[in-house]
Amino acid sequence: MALSSMTGFARRHGVCGSYAWAWEIKSVNGKGLDIRLRLPPGWDAIEAGLRSRAAETLARGSIQTSLTVERHGVVPAVQVNTAVVEALVTAARQLARRIEASPPTLDGLLGLKGVIDIGEATENEEERRDAEEAVKAGFAEAIAALADMRRHEGAALARVLGSRLDEIAALTQRAELAPGRRPEAVRARLAEQIATLLAQSERFDPDRLHQEAILIATKADVREELDRLAAHVAQAKGLIEQGGPIGRRLDFLAQELNREANTLCAKANDLELTNIGMELKAAVEQFREQVQNVE
Repeated sequence: MALSSMTGFARRHGVCGSYAWAWEIKSVNGKGLDIRLRLPPGWDAIEAGLRSRAAETLARGSIQTSLTVERHGVVPAVQVNTAVVEALVTAARQLARRIEASPPTLDGLLGLKGVIDIGEATENEEERRDAEEAVKAGFAEAIAALADMRRHEGAALARVLGSRLDEIAALTQRAELAPGRRPEAVRARLAEQIATLLAQSERFDPDRLHQEAILIATKADVREELDRLAAHVAQAKGLIEQGGPIGRRLDFLAQELNREANTLCAKANDLELTNIGMELKAAVEQFREQVQNVE
């Protein structure tokens, strides 16, 4: 299964009878699947089916969809509120008896608010049902196109993530081979530190000093951190090869990689190992940033 990104865009449009419709769908990063539908008035009945269709195709992302529908070639329905017109004429005649004024004209009456109501022509039920089916089919096509674009972006993302993991693996290997990790180097540093302390004071207990030296050497050992770094890299590569909605698991591994890199820096007992740890932290952060785009 291919890796998918959470970013994408799709558009579909069509005509069914007198109805012209258009879908526009945008997808960005999200912690879960958040579908926001903007439908024209009177089209709410199809919302539940659209949400189900989107959830069947997509696993994560913030999805914003908008539908526009227009009717062409349909004569608008004009309704005249005759009761209002009659009331206005009666009022005008009564007023004309009191003051000198011209009688009301037809265009003047029709221009008054509430006299004319212009709306869409009455919909044909069969034509409306056909239009709804066409709109739902168009949505399914748009969602499929969005998923294709997200998979295309995911393929490029997989290459970037693989490159970052290779960099982390190479840095881990550098840390493994760092001269400062060799037992003789550790012993030499400890001996130097102990000699410095003894030169300053002779009141140190040799047995206690020996125990402290062993403790310091143990804390300075980064064997476990290096092993876990290698294991996390291998697991992340396996997930990417597996594909599918793996973003959350990759994000968890990114956090674990960052934890091991921080511990490596804290335990580093020479400059080279410290520098490698800092490079590891930078590479892990770059990996984590890219993982935020994975479905």
